[in-house]
Amino acid sequence: MDIIYTSLNRRGRVAADPTSEVSEVLGALWAHSTREDGLEHASGRAERDRVDLLMYLLTLDPAAPGFRSATCRINALLHRCHAASPLMQRRYLPPDESV
Repeated sequence: MDIIYTSLNRRGRVAADPTSEVSEVLGALWAHSTREDGLEHASGRAERDRVDLLMYLLTLDPAAPGFRSATCRINALLHRCHAASPLMQRRYLPPDESV
């Protein structure tokens, strides 16, 4: 299992309920996750200026055709999620290229 830690930075200091904010972010991630992402579990914590995410992915065989690293898969998932979710676009800056 691969573990990735990343954060989404807020556009501004939004007074959001930390519990519902994390649930909304995790819900958006699961809604846009694909089987190829290999997402197994995700958790988060709201901070003053960001939401921190800890994501667990299936470890893939690097010799397999079409192999993508865990960071590449999470980067693609975060970008896909941000692009498709008006809530994510409104609340967070686009994800960095490097998770």
